[in-house]
Amino acid sequence: MASLMTSGGPGAPVATASFIVPATLRNTQLSHGKVALRGSSTGNGEATPILSTNCMQAAGIAAAVAAFAASGHHRRATFATASQAAAVRTVPMAGVTVPHLSQQPHQQQKSLRGARMIVCAGNELPEGHKLRVAVVGGGPGGASCADSLAKAGIETYLIERKLDNCKPCGGAIPLCMLEEFDLPTNIVDRKVRKMTMISPTNKEVQIGSTLADDEFIGMVRREVLDDFLRQRAKKNGATLINGLFMGMTMPQSKTEPYVLTYNDLNQDNKGAKRTLEVDVVIGGDGANSRVAKAIEAGDYEYAIAFQERMRIPEDKMEYYKERAEMYVGEDVSPDFYAWVFPKCDHVAVGTGTVIDKKGIQKYQQGIRDRARSRIEGGEILRVEAHPIPEHPRPRRVNGRAALIGDAAGYVTKCSGEGIYFAAKSGRMCAEVIAQRSRGGTRMLEDYDLYEYCRQFDDKYGATYLVLDQLQKVFYTSDAARESFVELCEEEYVQKVTFDSYLYKKVQGNDPIGDLKLGIKTFQSLWKNNFSKPEPMRELA
Repeated sequence: MASLMTSGGPGAPVATASFIVPATLRNTQLSHGKVALRGSSTGNGEATPILSTNCMQAAGIAAAVAAFAASGHHRRATFATASQAAAVRTVPMAGVTVPHLSQQPHQQQKSLRGARMIVCAGNELPEGHKLRVAVVGGGPGGASCADSLAKAGIETYLIERKLDNCKPCGGAIPLCMLEEFDLPTNIVDRKVRKMTMISPTNKEVQIGSTLADDEFIGMVRREVLDDFLRQRAKKNGATLINGLFMGMTMPQSKTEPYVLTYNDLNQDNKGAKRTLEVDVVIGGDGANSRVAKAIEAGDYEYAIAFQERMRIPEDKMEYYKERAEMYVGEDVSPDFYAWVFPKCDHVAVGTGTVIDKKGIQKYQQGIRDRARSRIEGGEILRVEAHPIPEHPRPRRVNGRAALIGDAAGYVTKCSGEGIYFAAKSGRMCAEVIAQRSRGGTRMLEDYDLYEYCRQFDDKYGATYLVLDQLQKVFYTSDAARESFVELCEEEYVQKVTFDSYLYKKVQGNDPIGDLKLGIKTFQSLWKNNFSKPEPMRELA
């Protein structure tokens, strides 16, 4: 879900997580800095792409800080020894092949994944027959995928069970997404230019001063955004099917079709069983993906996001006109954050957790209590809950079927952002299909779809890796959360944060600023882990 932090999380704060190693997100844009997420293996046993030395050094710093923060858990631990820190740096991340940091800068990794082989797709299709692609799931990922496929002239079917779906989602999208996906500004309910970070002791830090007058974070309702993307795909040639995907028969050869079964949900044929034959299947059907189950993509850990849409008094709503709030603390989530985000005429109040899903109601009560003075008198309009993937699935491609968006597990740690990455993965997948099939005139094979995974990993793999480490640093204890909010006061942090989130890249380089920030981070963690907590404050 989208977030302001750097999503599909529940919505959320700006990539504040990037402050500890600001240069890290810069490295994610380098053409030679590659990180493979889980599920990108070509099935031949070859290791997944490897991180560049620069990216690994940044990840190593984050891991070392994670070890330090963990050592101060509950404010009673001691420093890790140098050998322990080294051990932390060399532990491979799940699903990623990580080189030892002592590796020489110019030492080449021998991996077939490093090769760039130009290949054609499968056999040419019979004259008059176009490649047929079914996209299951009409969210940002599926709709963007179907739109790009249809515009490329490929026979495209988009299957969505609920055309008025109101997915529980913070609904934050980066500024670059409006231009990149040609989105009209009227789908944006609120233009957020202020972000309030609130610590476990209710210390408030205001961020947003570095934004230009024309910069903002867009807050959207998923029912509005998703419908716009689906209707555009339909206008460009995709066949939109209101149906519930039930399963599919796998092909027994490279040329046999997939046979999809779905329940027709159109009013005239309510519940009627239908079948559809296609050559390629794209699963964009969310965290509980039936396509993922059909292709045996494997399971992943997930968080539960819980949200209440609430209409509050007009004077209180005025406060949230251009403002979003993020709360951290053991009382609102043991491993994530809670939020109050503005919508068109109401606010979304919610939280999420991975490690204590059964306690989600307790944490929702926690955010109600913490934000009470600002949402008091509110009327609950709707209650929503939804799973959010915590990492990519073990497998994202099987045969001529691939996963995108939440179904693939493309939600960032620390922030829970998912909307942008879902839409981006859908478009990237469609572009690879169009290119490899030569505009829909050739049959695809699995290695064609693995190319989409490689491109996505090359572009965003390091971002996922670093945010995973930063979540381990700052969401482990209230002491670490106090440091998290405290560091947000730094103008340098705010600039790097907003640049990272709004444009999905950071330009420029300031090694001195990075060094100063690193020192301040350690100082803040030391202070908050080994000193008496400050008293609870009352929100203004």
